[in-house]
Amino acid sequence: MTVSAQTAHANGNGTAVDAAKYSKEVNTARDYYNSDDADTFYHLCWGDGNGDHIHVGLYAEPQESIPVAAHRTVTTMASALGLNSSMRVLDAGAGYGGSARELAKTYGCRVTCLNLSDVENARNVRLCRERGLDKLVDVVDGSYEEIPFEDDSFDAVWSMDAFLHSGDRLKALKEIKRVLKPGGQFIFTDLMASDNPNPAVMQPILARLHLTTLGCPGWYKSELEKLGGKVQYTDHTDMLTNHYRRVGEVLQERRHLMKGKISDKYIDTMSAGLDKWVSGGRSGDLAWGITHCRF
Repeated sequence: MTVSAQTAHANGNGTAVDAAKYSKEVNTARDYYNSDDADTFYHLCWGDGNGDHIHVGLYAEPQESIPVAAHRTVTTMASALGLNSSMRVLDAGAGYGGSARELAKTYGCRVTCLNLSDVENARNVRLCRERGLDKLVDVVDGSYEEIPFEDDSFDAVWSMDAFLHSGDRLKALKEIKRVLKPGGQFIFTDLMASDNPNPAVMQPILARLHLTTLGCPGWYKSELEKLGGKVQYTDHTDMLTNHYRRVGEVLQERRHLMKGKISDKYIDTMSAGLDKWVSGGRSGDLAWGITHCRF
């Protein structure tokens, strides 16, 4: 399924939204994640068929299972927030909703998934229902650049590897600050450039993502502090490198299983892209880690 900027779409709760109000970068990401090839790859290869975690993992050892490492990222981030059943959390760019289900199941908190892929949202709704978590997890079609909630709505905002797709990251940060209650927390990971990347290394990575920039650790820290936040960034760029290497290995191992389900062109393009993320991490031009901001 693809989406045009002039088309109204239904979110996980059946409400139509108009993609024309979102940035070009956001709608490009929406097109991509709605595609059959992308859905098959992220669900069967990266997500290991369980439709949960499709973000970078924290690896205890280099050849660890991708889902196990990805789950560790969630538990590590969650442990910093002090969540409980009275809290309301926004998951910005929620994907298949694996993090939201983990938070709801473990802490009993109410989680709202904000996500722009109709395909991912539909799978998220189904998985929440199947696992008995639909009373705690809502799925809403929308962008973190235009968060469809009132001021002071959430105790915490959570996001994993989503902000790279933004056409206006500063607007996204301001929106997140707006919907957080006073004293609220914002925790996220993102696929970033380092603070001083080599443009020659970054160009093919940006071109493949249809982007002109990525965020970087120093920029996020500076802008969040300007908004009144106290920021702690923990660098895990070595995990970025290991993760994309592992995804590339699994993709090749399962290539024959995806025959007829995913195009050879997609697999070849994805393999080349994964190699660029690995080399960019090793060269110090890319960065990844956990940013925790308290307002």
